[in-house]
Amino acid sequence: MTLEWRDSLEGLDWDELSRLYQAAPLGNKQPGGLKLVFGNSMFKCLVFDAGRLVGAGRAMADGLDCSYICDVAVHPSHQGIGLGRQIVSRLLELSRGHRKIILYAVAGKEPFYEKLGFRRMKTAMAIFENQVQAAERGLIE
Repeated sequence: MTLEWRDSLEGLDWDELSRLYQAAPLGNKQPGGLKLVFGNSMFKCLVFDAGRLVGAGRAMADGLDCSYICDVAVHPSHQGIGLGRQIVSRLLELSRGHRKIILYAVAGKEPFYEKLGFRRMKTAMAIFENQVQAAERGLIE
């Protein structure tokens, strides 16, 4: 397996990226929304296998204070081989020099990110679009 790593959005099939998030499974992220959020992110990481998108992630960063790693997804066909770890590691390297690097994890995946050096924050807070659903999923108190 020869993987191709890209940090450019040029020529990206946004429908394919949307399907990757559905397969991962990380939810129903629409192509237009993905184009907006990836376009507004300082760092991007896209992984292709034989021309097929199999991994992605991004980091919104301000260049000095904070980098927020999010939307890390690996296609089920490529899970369990360290690809997610490699994507996060690349985004961490790109984010080097920021005073803090933050990551929002899917519930239950925290141990994976702890192995990469992330620690739980005691003061993190959030306002979700759907507060009831976020509470039901155990994301907020």
